[in-house]
Amino acid sequence: MNNLKKLYWLIGIFIVMYFLPLGNPKVTNAIFEAFKLLQWYIINHTLACVVPAMFIAGAIATFLSQASVMRYLGPNANRFLAYTVASVAGVVLAVCSCSVLPMFAGIYTMGAGLGPASAFLYSGPAINIMAIFLSARVLGFDLGLARAIGAIGFAFIIGLSMAFLFKRSEDARTKKAMAMPPAPHSARPLWKTGLYFLCMVLFLIFSDWYNTNEVTITLKDNTTMQANVQYAAQDFIEVKPYAADGKLRIDRVRIDRRDIASIKAEDNFVMRVNAIKWYLAGLMLLAILVMLKKWFTREEIRGWMAATWDFGMMIVPLLFGGVFVTGFVGALLPEKAVAAFVGGNGLVSNLVAAVIGAFWYFATLTEIPITEMLMRLGMGKGPALALLLAGPVLSLPSMLVINTVLGPRKTFAFCALTIGLSTVAGYLFGIFIQ
Repeated sequence: MNNLKKLYWLIGIFIVMYFLPLGNPKVTNAIFEAFKLLQWYIINHTLACVVPAMFIAGAIATFLSQASVMRYLGPNANRFLAYTVASVAGVVLAVCSCSVLPMFAGIYTMGAGLGPASAFLYSGPAINIMAIFLSARVLGFDLGLARAIGAIGFAFIIGLSMAFLFKRSEDARTKKAMAMPPAPHSARPLWKTGLYFLCMVLFLIFSDWYNTNEVTITLKDNTTMQANVQYAAQDFIEVKPYAADGKLRIDRVRIDRRDIASIKAEDNFVMRVNAIKWYLAGLMLLAILVMLKKWFTREEIRGWMAATWDFGMMIVPLLFGGVFVTGFVGALLPEKAVAAFVGGNGLVSNLVAAVIGAFWYFATLTEIPITEMLMRLGMGKGPALALLLAGPVLSLPSMLVINTVLGPRKTFAFCALTIGLSTVAGYLFGIFIQ
């Protein structure tokens, strides 16, 4: 079967390369943009987020007992508790759709039910406090509130729907797991394992902490403005000022550095943590190393490394390939062309927004400035919500990885539920706010 898949990939690559019109300037530019997006992803996102997530996934498979996973997230676990735990995880993890995949694969492989695992898969990138706060600050309170309510509700609805749709196959999977001999008890008490995982998750959170770039600029004529830095060059900076009501303005302002008296980072929780995030991440790493030295055997650590390697070999090639394809296709579909399809508040425009969001790759919190740009070009508020509910959760790279874990039928169902619910929510929101 693996050889057959390799053959399909080789045939597909052969056909694409044979017919790819490299003489077309748009195509060559799209290839360049694809490499730029992939390079940006590798530099800014892989080491800080994807790699730590791989180590967490390997640790789940190695150190977390199957009995514990089955007790809290298994198909026979308390339903309210299982779905609440899976959904609340997204509040803690500020990760993108690609980075949550290794952890999803880890808990599902260890025996978590399809419903709670799917709720976690949705909630991980969709629900985090920073995303909700910035959505309200940049796009408006109504969109921020609607995103928060929709994302929390969708985690439950999608999880319950997946469990219902695939109940027969999940029952068979559960019986197979129950027939296996029980895993040996952990050599460590629960509090040690819990503290170890907490430090790993905190390392992931701090290493991938988002910089909001909020500053207060004082000009030489003593005027001040609160702004979000968009681009900084040697002789000027481009910013988006905040209006008197605290909402980010759409227009950019270019300021000559010779006119600036001082630039001071905003003194809020997000920016304070960002200033020391690498110290906090380093502290967590030191704690992890000490715990590994004192509490874990060499054989366990070797097993952890082997599991991490297996997850990496399964997921990373698909992530990189999907990011490259997304960059290529995105360059062929300019923003103005996209915005033309998502104006107004019809069902079609909401569906288009949800589908675009599902296939477009969004790194953590980048969906907010992209949505803001599309709204400036004419996107309606309903389609904007549909994009915010579907975009962070799905992407072409994540679909490829989910397929390797769940198979095509369950992957299609998860994507269809996400797109369908996002479309309906956007449509109803558009009607309500008009």
